[in-house]
Amino acid sequence: MDYRHVIREFIRDNLSIEHEGAAFSDDDNYFELRFVNSLFAMKLVQFVEQQFGIVVENDELDLNNFCTVNNLVKFVEAKKAKEAG
Repeated sequence: MDYRHVIREFIRDNLSIEHEGAAFSDDDNYFELRFVNSLFAMKLVQFVEQQFGIVVENDELDLNNFCTVNNLVKFVEAKKAKEAG
């Protein structure tokens, strides 16, 4: 599965109104850039769990895991590898 594409599409679809259509790289922190609102964090966690079939544990709710596309892809890949191994 192409995690990166799915994650980018979800983020793009959930940009705040004033940033719709904004360009961002896979290393851009969309929270710091204020491309998303505060409710987005909860929505993102729920999306990741449902889309990729993983459970995000309380100790994994670190913004660093979720603040960029690259960090989120690494997080999902690590969770999937752990579950498969």
